[in-house]
Amino acid sequence: MKKLLDFDSEHLWHPYAALKNTPARFLAKSAHGTTIETADGLKLIDAVSSWWCMAHGHNAPEIVEAIQKQSEKMCHVMFGGFTHEPAIELGEKLVNFLPEGLNKIFFADSGSIAVECAAKMAVQYQYSLGHPERCKLVALKGGYHGDTAGAMALSDPDGMHTLFRGIMPHHYFAERPNCRFDEAWNPSDFASMERVVEEHKDEIAAVICEPVFQGGNGMWLYNAGYLKALRELCDRYGILLILDEIAAGFYRTGPRFAMMHTVEENGADFVKPDIMCIGKALTGGSITMAACVASEKVAETITNSKIPAFMHGPTYMANPLACAAGIASLSLFESRDYAGEVARIEARLRANLEPLRALENAADVRVLGAIGVLELKAKPSADDILRVIRETGVWLRPFCNYVYTMPPLITTDSEIDRICEAIKMIGECEPAPVVEGEDEFHE
Repeated sequence: MKKLLDFDSEHLWHPYAALKNTPARFLAKSAHGTTIETADGLKLIDAVSSWWCMAHGHNAPEIVEAIQKQSEKMCHVMFGGFTHEPAIELGEKLVNFLPEGLNKIFFADSGSIAVECAAKMAVQYQYSLGHPERCKLVALKGGYHGDTAGAMALSDPDGMHTLFRGIMPHHYFAERPNCRFDEAWNPSDFASMERVVEEHKDEIAAVICEPVFQGGNGMWLYNAGYLKALRELCDRYGILLILDEIAAGFYRTGPRFAMMHTVEENGADFVKPDIMCIGKALTGGSITMAACVASEKVAETITNSKIPAFMHGPTYMANPLACAAGIASLSLFESRDYAGEVARIEARLRANLEPLRALENAADVRVLGAIGVLELKAKPSADDILRVIRETGVWLRPFCNYVYTMPPLITTDSEIDRICEAIKMIGECEPAPVVEGEDEFHE
C-alpha cells in the first residue's frame, strides 16, 4: 500500500491540490451502497456522494449489470455518422423524464462540457435570428458551472478561477440572490440582475444560473421567486434562460428538478428554461456523462438557419457504456420513490443540523432536500478534519468555511445521524491559523 501511495504522491495530480506534499489521504479498495472501503480496512460513509453523483449509491447492481452487458457488444463507436440503440433508448427515457418541451438532447462528456454546449447553443441561436452581436451571457456571482475555460468564465468572477482570467471570455455578472430559500420572496433582490440585463440587453444571448441551489462556490440556497422574475425578464428582451441542473437535478433538492420549486400553489406550471444542463446523477455516478437539452424553439431556430448544424462534437459523445448506465439509472429514478426518500433525509438533516447554530464557530445552517450545510466562521485544520473522518467513519470534504453533506439518496436514518455527528465534531474543532494558499479542500 505504501508503494502505491508513494507513487501517487510523486506522479499523480489530485483535484485542487499540489502535486507533491499532498498525498492521497486514503487508498480506496472498493465501494458498495453508501460505503467506501479503504486498503487499510477503514469503512467510510460517503457523505458527499463522491462529488454529488452517486444518487443510487456505489456499484448499484442494476447499473453495473447494464454496463457489463453493453461492454460485451460495443464499448464505443463515434456518434458522427453512426447512432446506436443505447443512445436512442436513453434519449427516449430522457424525453419522458425531463420537463415537457425540453426534448432536443445533445449528449456531452461531462457537466462542464454540457455548460460549454449550452453557451454555444445560445449564441448560435441568436446568430440564427440575425443577432451576431448577442454573444455575451449573464451569470450570478457565487455560481459554479465547471472548470473548462468557457464554464469558468460563467462561474463566480471572484472565486477560485481568478488565476485564469486572462484566458477566459468576458461575460456580465449580477449579484448573488440574497433572499433565502425559506424566506418570503423580496423583489428588490432582483434589482442587480434587472440592471445588468437592461444595460447590456443588446449584447446578451442568455442568462445562466443554478436554480435555487448554488453549489461549488458557497452551498447557497435562494428563493425560487428569483427564477420566476428571471423567466419574465428573459422573455421581455428575447434572451434565453439556461438552467444548470447538474448538481441540483434528479431529486437532490426535493423535486425531480430544482426548477420545480417554482410551481404555483394553484397547480400552475413551473418555470422552464430554454436550455438545461444535466449530469452527475444521470448515470448514477458510475461513468461520466452529461447532456445539454434544448427546447423545440431553440433547436428549430438553429436547424432552420443558414448554419443548421450545431457546432460541437465530442469524441465520446453518446458513449454506449455511458448510455447503458444512464438507461439503468433513469429506470431506478422511475421505479423508486426518491421524492419520499429525500423528504425523509431532509427531515433528519434538519433535526440534527439546526441545533448546530449554537456552536461558537457556526455562522449558518442550511438544509434543503438531501443537502445539509454548516457554514463556519473559520475553518479547522486539515489534520483535525482527517481525525474526525477516521474517528467517525464518515467521508466529508469541506471546502473554505463550508462543511456540507449531499449523501446518496439511499442513505439510512442511522447513517444520516452519523454524518451529522461528524459535521458537529468538525464544527467543534478549533479554528486553524490562516495560511495563504494552503487549502486543498475545495468543491
